[in-house]
Amino acid sequence: MATIKDVARLAQVGVGTASRVVSGKGSVAPATAQRIRQAIEELNFKPSHAARTLLSGSSQMIGVYIPLLKGTFYTPILQTIDTELRTNGRHMVLAFGRGEGDAREQAMEGVEFLIDRGCDGLVVMSSALREEDVASLGAKQQHLLILNHRLDAMADQCFQADHSRAGILAAQTLLQFRHRKYAVISGPDSAPDNVERIDAFMGELVRQGIDPNAVWTLKSDFSPEGGWAAARALVNSGHAFTALFCANDEMAVGALSYFQQVGISVPGQVSVLGYDNTHAAEYSAPRLTSVHIPWRDITLSGLHWLLNRCYGTSYSVVREFPISVTWRASVAMSPAGDTDKNYQQV
Repeated sequence: MATIKDVARLAQVGVGTASRVVSGKGSVAPATAQRIRQAIEELNFKPSHAARTLLSGSSQMIGVYIPLLKGTFYTPILQTIDTELRTNGRHMVLAFGRGEGDAREQAMEGVEFLIDRGCDGLVVMSSALREEDVASLGAKQQHLLILNHRLDAMADQCFQADHSRAGILAAQTLLQFRHRKYAVISGPDSAPDNVERIDAFMGELVRQGIDPNAVWTLKSDFSPEGGWAAARALVNSGHAFTALFCANDEMAVGALSYFQQVGISVPGQVSVLGYDNTHAAEYSAPRLTSVHIPWRDITLSGLHWLLNRCYGTSYSVVREFPISVTWRASVAMSPAGDTDKNYQQV
């Protein structure tokens, strides 16, 4: 395989001159540059990734950290990032946590791993990072994108959905079908976005006259197994409910599976509403109605911001992302006898 030294020798120039032509940086006389290009073509020279890095001072790689390599939530986000980078001649390097243990420590270990691999920029999806953690990265913090988490000191580098607005919309979705008896399967309190959506959901119920103390709530872990276990606890509790809001689709799918096993009809007896509108929602039984969070748009805008920062490109970046509901088959009107009050949407 030809090297840059072979190209320089054939073109009868120094290695530095040949490198300037390959990298496109620095001036070279037109006639000399033409000889070098002819040598490149004759030798079928293709610089290795390491060579391109040395020549350009850039690895053309973006590092991505996610807390857990599992489930249907992170996979589409990773696919979006990888496809966009490959389209633009760049590549993704992935690091991920164990999903249990010290999330903050795992996130920092992942970030340091990506920095050590020479990544030009970093995409981090972790609510465990703190501002002092980012500050410890030195100059690298300028090329850091945070998805689905906000740090006030670097708000310009954070891209996230309005989870409070989404939580309100979730409540309004069930209220408009005259539901008055509720249960909630929440995610962990360690996830700020979960807290935002659940607080907003409960706040809207209160605004519409629902006693929050009458809403059965259980914290789970965002997994289908967690949704199954929470649904079983709900049924065993004897709590009367006609609507269940789950803080993500995977828990909702687990709940639907448990309800089917024990003979609870959805949406005939109870309605189930998910959150995120992931691929899993399309193929549950029944198909899951879900609050649609535009993760692809959020991811692309954040990634474009990072590419602009790292490489001087001029991709379009937006920061407002509309929230909606994707209607399928798991939500219906409350059973007869539970329509004592009218819902007032504002």
